[in-house]
Amino acid sequence: MTKDAIKVACENRKARHDYFIHETFEAGIELKGTEVKSLRAGKANLRDSYAEVKDGEIFVEHMHISPYEQGNIFNHEPLRPRRLLLHKREILKLFGKTREKGFTLVPLKIYFKKGRAKMELALASGKHNYDKRDALHEKSAQRDIERAMKERSR
Repeated sequence: MTKDAIKVACENRKARHDYFIHETFEAGIELKGTEVKSLRAGKANLRDSYAEVKDGEIFVEHMHISPYEQGNIFNHEPLRPRRLLLHKREILKLFGKTREKGFTLVPLKIYFKKGRAKMELALASGKHNYDKRDALHEKSAQRDIERAMKERSR
């Protein structure tokens, strides 16, 4: 594995089903020592997590990182708010967008890039049930088309 390779630690697959993704950002994550080891082991969960702007900083809430098994007394709290590291102008842009009706910040995945933990953060708006059904119909229709093309080429 090369040094520039990206290793995905965890992914929020349900986010793309529940939200329209308008824009994505890459943010660093401020972590404690044992949190990094748990992330490398893939012991994290992004379900029900979200990010919000507080006092000019962005924090991700309800992101669960399981305690490290060999961490003894130095272990971290699994659900603590974690600060995301972004440029000031990006934070201001996201602050303005989240004040608009219907926009929220949703974590999509956590990965390691050049040895550093990064989070892909999305500016998203919620889908209604009929939007979700339409997306499922489109996906199944595309699958049927691909299957028919594959059958025809044989």
